[in-house]
Amino acid sequence: METQEKKIHTPSEAELQRDLEVRELDTMCVNESTLVHKPWHNIKYVLVGILFGIVFVKAEIISWFRIQEMFRLQSFHMYGVIGSAVVVGAIGVFLIRRFNIKTIYGETIVIHPKTFSKGNVIGGLMFGLGWAITGACPGPLYAQIGTGATVITVTLLSAIAGTWVYGLLRDKLPH
Repeated sequence: METQEKKIHTPSEAELQRDLEVRELDTMCVNESTLVHKPWHNIKYVLVGILFGIVFVKAEIISWFRIQEMFRLQSFHMYGVIGSAVVVGAIGVFLIRRFNIKTIYGETIVIHPKTFSKGNVIGGLMFGLGWAITGACPGPLYAQIGTGATVITVTLLSAIAGTWVYGLLRDKLPH
């Protein structure tokens, strides 16, 4: 019996560029940095994540009760936090575009225009429904687990499973 060797296909530069262009069509951000850092260089992201979690806890935005108040329209607290984040983000994007701000390493920041899709509305409704049911969205999941709400691990695993299923079905979905 003959054994056949599997040839490993190494993509050409043109194939890599085409893949990048296709991914840019339906993604918010495609990070194609060629910079290579030492593993300890990523500690800054861990520290920012810890700081972010502390802010979430102190602002009470990981509180299931605060989230329920928001969805029942009983309190402005969460709307104020979300609205503040939207305003800060909009100002940030404006400044990046206006002054052609680059990354800390001098790389150009590219923000591609997006077109409206009814899938955004459907996805937003699904996201909001999941958020209302579980009392958690992806940002605060780790902070909630870190405060001892280990039952949120089920929500985290569900979010990972949903992302995995989306990855499987992505090519079959309308974009």
